[in-house]
Amino acid sequence: MSKLLIIKTGSAPGHVAAVHGDFEEWFLVGLGLDASEVMVVDVQAGESLPESSKTLAGVLVTGSPAMVSHREDWSERAADWIAEAHRSALPMLGVCYGHQLIAHALGGHVGPNPAGRRMGTRTVEIQSDASDLLGELEPTVQVHATHVEAVLKLPPESRVIAETHGDPHHALHFGQRSWGVQFHPEFTVDIMASYIHLRASELLNEGQCPDTLLDGLEKTPHGYQLLRSFAKRLETNADVSQPSNAV
Repeated sequence: MSKLLIIKTGSAPGHVAAVHGDFEEWFLVGLGLDASEVMVVDVQAGESLPESSKTLAGVLVTGSPAMVSHREDWSERAADWIAEAHRSALPMLGVCYGHQLIAHALGGHVGPNPAGRRMGTRTVEIQSDASDLLGELEPTVQVHATHVEAVLKLPPESRVIAETHGDPHHALHFGQRSWGVQFHPEFTVDIMASYIHLRASELLNEGQCPDTLLDGLEKTPHGYQLLRSFAKRLETNADVSQPSNAV
């Protein structure tokens, strides 16, 4: 059975993971998949990606506390692999760091967001038609975000499919069957709150009020809706990739 490859580019902070689990667990819930249906490769920990992507149902690239602009060796190796998987038209979704890493892999530019740290529940404007990955979402949705870097220059052949204040490239279709979202569709309100508490000192130093962000948190059901839409595309890919018995 073809599996979804989760490229794990980091882990949840210790006390967040102790309460809520780690990244791959959050994605399994959001995608509606069982652990037996995925393969997790922790590239930040030095694990190797498959030599070939041909047997996979698709790829999901997680978020990370790392920065794409730091060009760490493990990240650059993952970017090379991602570029090849993109060329093979494998269904692929990047989230936060993963969104930025796909953009970087395909020739875009990633760096510190000129608008500064973005955190909490944010309003996103969808600019996607019905056939696209975000096409089933309402024109305006609430999402959870936490990041300090962003895609500053689009890769060739990509287009914006969602934007938000302070981040005009908040979601991208990279061409083929590859997408990226800067927000975190896998986050619950409780997970988002944990991150705000974790970054409270940095937020205060940057002129943002953690209590205001906590008071503004809302449920974001469209995140799971997006992940389920991506999971449906994996099923389609698995059907296409099965060898034919026709003579």
